[in-house]
Amino acid sequence: MNKWLNMYQEKLTSPEKIAEKIQSNTICASPIAAGEAFAIPEAIAERALRENLSGIKHCSLLSLVPKKIWDPALDGKFNHLTLYISSTNPRKALWEKRAEFVPSFYYQVPRMWEEYIEPEVFYAVVSPMDEHGYFSFGLSVSTCITLKKIAKRIYLEVNENMPRTHGNSFIHISEVDAICEYTRPLPELPASEISKDEITIGNYIAELVPNEATIQLGIGGIPNAAAQALINKSDLGIHTELFTESMIDLIEASVVTNAKKNIHTGKSVATLALGTQRMYEFLNDNVGFEFHPVDYVNDPNIIGKHDNFVSINSCIEVDLFGQVCSESIGTKHYSGVGGQVDYVRGANNSKGGKSIISMLSTAKNESISKIKLTLTEGSIVTTSRNEVDYIATEYGIAKLKGKSTRERAQELINIAHPKFREELTFQAKKINLLW
Repeated sequence: MNKWLNMYQEKLTSPEKIAEKIQSNTICASPIAAGEAFAIPEAIAERALRENLSGIKHCSLLSLVPKKIWDPALDGKFNHLTLYISSTNPRKALWEKRAEFVPSFYYQVPRMWEEYIEPEVFYAVVSPMDEHGYFSFGLSVSTCITLKKIAKRIYLEVNENMPRTHGNSFIHISEVDAICEYTRPLPELPASEISKDEITIGNYIAELVPNEATIQLGIGGIPNAAAQALINKSDLGIHTELFTESMIDLIEASVVTNAKKNIHTGKSVATLALGTQRMYEFLNDNVGFEFHPVDYVNDPNIIGKHDNFVSINSCIEVDLFGQVCSESIGTKHYSGVGGQVDYVRGANNSKGGKSIISMLSTAKNESISKIKLTLTEGSIVTTSRNEVDYIATEYGIAKLKGKSTRERAQELINIAHPKFREELTFQAKKINLLW
């Protein structure tokens, strides 16, 4: 212990001292969500303003906490490149031309780091060091293993609130150039309020999930409603990009046992987690969980090794051809691909697998149908019609896989809001999609 503790003390410094090591035109990268460094990039940004540095690039994925580094005054000095567009920081910066966006399937992001972006500096929030000299990347393993491999310099922000998680989630003090201690509350994402319509959709989804299935859930009211509706199932497993609050309820109710999983039997597997303090305490040093890099967890071939795999995700809109948009409103970027396509493909690879994409049927107080003849002009196709399996709304489930274009259109019209069905039918007949 003394050897590693001595090394820790030798490398311990302040965020400001670490910032002094960053020069103009340096490419820096940080993990997703709760793992994104806070004090170090803030100190770099302050130095960039004070010393007139320029061209420093901060690369991130899901940036949740408001930070000074997104101040418009830093444009040109401390630049941003993101691989996912969250509402807290990147969305506004992208719309104002102060950030750039790199589209990528989530499981391929480590490859983006390694082959295209090539960050020189990696900084991350980690759990306190153990007696063997290891820190855990905790809630945000995701791309960390690749970043620690390719970065020329590694700086860690030790936060005593970061849970220690198991799996391929560790970095040793000997691999690190410098550390600082900066304890602050981790970002939280409380479970959202679930509407009556979302409960209805959740019940429809639950009907498609057999006992002993392995599941993946996204974020939001519908996935939370689906989790609640699964409470009477048995021997479910979890293999998911994101571990969410609703999954704890299923574990505590013994609905999730992971006993029937083909791989990682007995373990819940994820690449990141986001929820409340209750979740973070539940995950801390819990050997029932394994966190692995996203290029493993989200690999469609790995997902497909699970029999009866069911993925549950959401989207912005769907057209009558079965094309799904989940990342833009017209030409305006709104989010990113995330892991949706990874899990659609993984479920398609699974024996007995199903992928379900869900949404409320309307937007803006029922004035807009989210099922349309064609996607809004300029909208990005996230999941192609060739890969879509099920679409769910509060009016039912449309099974698209294996159906003709005419059958698909009719299936989707059947689950559109009733006030739009007649017009959708008219439009579909006009272009010979229905007859």
